[in-house]
Amino acid sequence: MKEQPTTVAYRSVGEWVFESDRDYPEPFVDVVLDGVFMAPSGKINRMPGFYDGQRTWRVRFSPDEVGKWRYAVEVRPSDAALAQSGHFVVSPQETSGFLKSVPGEAWGFQMESGAPIFLMGDTVYNLFGAAHCGLDVTGFLERRAGQGFNIFRARMHVSPFHPPNGHSDWQTQRTWPWGGSEQSPRFDRFNLSYFRTVDEVVRVAEKLNVGFEMIMEAWGFEFPFNNRAVFVPEWEELWLRYLVARYDAFRSVYVWTLANEYEFYPDGQCRHSVAGDRWAMRVARWLKQLGPHGHVVAVHNGPQLPPFAERFALDPGAVDAVIFQAWGAIDHADAWLATGIEETIQNSFAGWAGSAIFAEYGYERNPDLPLTFPPFAYLDAEHNRRGAWRGAYCGMGIINGFENTWGPIMDLVHDQEGVSYFEHLRYFLTEVVPFQRLQPTQALLVEAAYEEGHRPLALASKACDIVAVYFPAGGTATLNLPNSSWTGRWYNPRNGALRVAELERTTEGWRVAAPSCMGPRPADWALVLFS
Repeated sequence: MKEQPTTVAYRSVGEWVFESDRDYPEPFVDVVLDGVFMAPSGKINRMPGFYDGQRTWRVRFSPDEVGKWRYAVEVRPSDAALAQSGHFVVSPQETSGFLKSVPGEAWGFQMESGAPIFLMGDTVYNLFGAAHCGLDVTGFLERRAGQGFNIFRARMHVSPFHPPNGHSDWQTQRTWPWGGSEQSPRFDRFNLSYFRTVDEVVRVAEKLNVGFEMIMEAWGFEFPFNNRAVFVPEWEELWLRYLVARYDAFRSVYVWTLANEYEFYPDGQCRHSVAGDRWAMRVARWLKQLGPHGHVVAVHNGPQLPPFAERFALDPGAVDAVIFQAWGAIDHADAWLATGIEETIQNSFAGWAGSAIFAEYGYERNPDLPLTFPPFAYLDAEHNRRGAWRGAYCGMGIINGFENTWGPIMDLVHDQEGVSYFEHLRYFLTEVVPFQRLQPTQALLVEAAYEEGHRPLALASKACDIVAVYFPAGGTATLNLPNSSWTGRWYNPRNGALRVAELERTTEGWRVAAPSCMGPRPADWALVLFS
């Protein structure tokens, strides 16, 4: 009998290990094991266990109360060696806990401790696969954490190819997470070597206090998700249960995303369908019943319409958050300005009562790489910077994309120009202004004629004692401000520098003009005002 933990720190991962004295022909499916944990308050938490090889099952659980707990293992079929019980003590620990969805507050998210968090991330779909192939994922996460990034989009299922020409040359060994192979899959088995690599990466993130958007299923046009006659509901349920059993206890799981672009279909088309929405609501509800830690459950969209409030009206509370994709302009003329993002967000989230993160609005192009995905052609650092500010001024956290860390490339060593721009955005929203007190407030802007994509965007506190205005392409604006005295500063999104802002009182309101800046394109600026 394995020795079990007697002390576990509050909101840390306790692990209970149970070894059977018999062999099962197919242990991943022949045995269903759950740990049942009783808190000091009497609350019952049921946590699924997982098979980890060598007749061994593990249960990972993160307790949320200090004091004496009891546990018991329930197992089907009956197995006396596995059906153990015992107790342990949870000791106090200072921790922010899990990420929580709080619609209408703090831009939709805060930590379990109540601490606000401005979510700023990178899209690194194949991070776990890269780690399994020997890339320095730990060094990458440490560097990104130091740069202020705190969330990473990563797929549990590794995509070895992105059409039309995205070959994953970094892949030096198989990352197939199931048994068998892509040609002859065994969905009743899991690749334990791969999952032990994922364990290591998740634990690194835990130490760095950063988290993952764990994407449970990849595109719908990708095997096995594109063949539901082979990947039947029973195998889908087994897959999702295994992921929850293995990782739900970790604080570094910020979000469970059901599928990447959940509306992608086997014919390669991305379109809205009622069936896709019903799948999302059903699986989201089941996932919440399965995992006891209350993680945010999300979907990642393809089409931006119909509005999400309409799609999920049948069960509005099933999906906690939308990881929202909208690229804005990507053509040669307007990509640098990232036009259209805020209008798309406004239309897509009309009436939405959940949370949202603005993610995947284009990947900063690295001109030193061959163009393997044509939509990236004109997505320079200007597009990614302005897109991030536009999304943030819609009251959303931001998850960016860089071609270097895009799935097929996975250059985890060299940063692109735009990384520093995101550091400046984070600094502005967490150090210059308190983002959690601000909300989009376009009514402060006096109506005026602007070129497409040039209209300023405004945030303000509820008391309107702090106002922040983003000018995507410089210019002027008149603000309808309630107070008679204001102190202003200009913030440079390109280098993080601050300078004094001059305001002119007119009959219409307070008029302000962004600083001039030499260059082929108008410069963007952020104005902050304190009364």
